[in-house]
Amino acid sequence: MAEQWWFDQVKSLNEEARQQAFDRQNQLTKPAGSLGCLEQLAVQLASMQGVAKPQLKNIQISVFAADHGVAEEGVSAFPQAVTAQMIANFAHGGAAVCVLARQHQAGFEVINLGTVAEVADLPAVRTEVIARSSANFCVQAAMTESQLQRALDSGASAIDRAQEKGAALFVGGEMGIANTTSATALSAALTQLNPSQLAGPGTGIGSEKLNHKVAVIERALNYHRDSLQQPIEVLRRLGGFEIAALAGAYIRAGQIGMPVLVDGFISSAAALVATRVNAGVRDWLLFSHNSAEPGHQLVLAELEAHPLLDLQMRLGEGSGAALAIPLLRSACELHSQMATFEEASVAEKQ
Repeated sequence: MAEQWWFDQVKSLNEEARQQAFDRQNQLTKPAGSLGCLEQLAVQLASMQGVAKPQLKNIQISVFAADHGVAEEGVSAFPQAVTAQMIANFAHGGAAVCVLARQHQAGFEVINLGTVAEVADLPAVRTEVIARSSANFCVQAAMTESQLQRALDSGASAIDRAQEKGAALFVGGEMGIANTTSATALSAALTQLNPSQLAGPGTGIGSEKLNHKVAVIERALNYHRDSLQQPIEVLRRLGGFEIAALAGAYIRAGQIGMPVLVDGFISSAAALVATRVNAGVRDWLLFSHNSAEPGHQLVLAELEAHPLLDLQMRLGEGSGAALAIPLLRSACELHSQMATFEEASVAEKQ
């Protein structure tokens, strides 16, 4: 793709379709507003799809996986070998998001952007390796400029593939040991919040290791403090390949006009980056759930987002977003199939 394509204009929402959907909601056989957020979802999806009656038949789930150099600092409860092992698990359909993708008959793919441990040649895995790992951002930038470009391009390409398949909704997932550390550092740099407010247990670390994780992030922020003015540079210095790919996917989705259902903390950190790089992207993002990671609520507040679910999940992979898919589909079906007052010969409110 062209250099710095991520700054290109995002597609505008269709206001005519939004108004048509809003008018229809007020004609359905129910008190206005009685379906709550489901009504708002239907109207929002109508403006995204440019039709009065939106549908979500084809859905694409793409999981980006990569290792992080900051894992060298001992911030995770699991070894880095787990990233490569989970790629194989995704490929064989054994991960939680794989189960949900099958349940929803969604398209599914996993993209390997680089792991410390070797990944076997698996037909279900797209190999787009950038490097075996990002660099340890406590001592240098996480990515070179060319690595960042490749990661962003990988996300954009996933959206282009989804469009070719006729997907009406995109869900991005992630896998990478130590990526909550990266997501926390990114969020802290972009919001000016203290890392101690944002950092959480990630894969399940205890309080002592959590304090260490906060100290590692503070050290990284101090190291890069003079170079964190531009969001794209914040991503290069503190991000990871899979987080950058998610940000690239979200930006590209906005540019072509594809709705995105954002997952948990790490995906939301990528969404925050995407909206800071290209503000119009925010119009194309729907938010699935509020995770158990303490920083997620703060990032959602920064994005002015109201997630659909709160199940105390913190798995990642796109699993929380996949669980919210039925709600979006129900919103569309109710909007399209309920009778109007006129059709049902029901008296309207006076």
